Amino acid sequence: MKTVFDYFNSALPMHDYIEKMTVEVLKERTEKIYEQFEIPANADLSGLENKKILAITEDWCGDAMLNNPIMLKMAEAAGAEMRAAYRDEDTDLIDRYLTNGGRAIPIYLILDAEGELVGKWGPRAPELQQLVVDGRAGLPAKEDEGFAEAEKAFYGSLQQRYVDDSQTWEWVYEDILKTIQAL
Repeated sequence: MKTVFDYFNSALPMHDYIEKMTVEVLKERTEKIYEQFEIPANADLSGLENKKILAITEDWCGDAMLNNPIMLKMAEAAGAEMRAAYRDEDTDLIDRYLTNGGRAIPIYLILDAEGELVGKWGPRAPELQQLVVDGRAGLPAKEDEGFAEAEKAFYGSLQQRYVDDSQTWEWVYEDILKTIQAL
């Protein structure tokens, strides 16, 4: 069985992953967040020094669109190496890190210099999870003929908020920071 370090070693560097994204609108949004998000000058990212970060992700995922560029900026600021493994390419990896029994992404696995798992974060900051819960509560029943259209509209507006509302960036950053500082 492959180790997490094996997956890391065969994964794409995160900038290469972003370059190869096929969902153009999400690629553009990922790049926009990456360009605009700034790490605070007084940030303590020492927990990431000499670490490796493996993102389990897919380029169709709105949460990955938001979280990947923020985690990448944090990794770069700390001198950590970040790579991306596609969730659906080999489900053995994601099946080790299920969220409430599901293959929710993105998941970030933080490895030490020897490749041992020392931390995990994802798929969402609690505030974003609450936005999703509240938004889904307002959708019609799944059996309703308008459900699919309403769900698509909800997630589309949520993704737009992820790009336009820098508060969402701060929620992600602060929650990841808690995980890093606990390493």
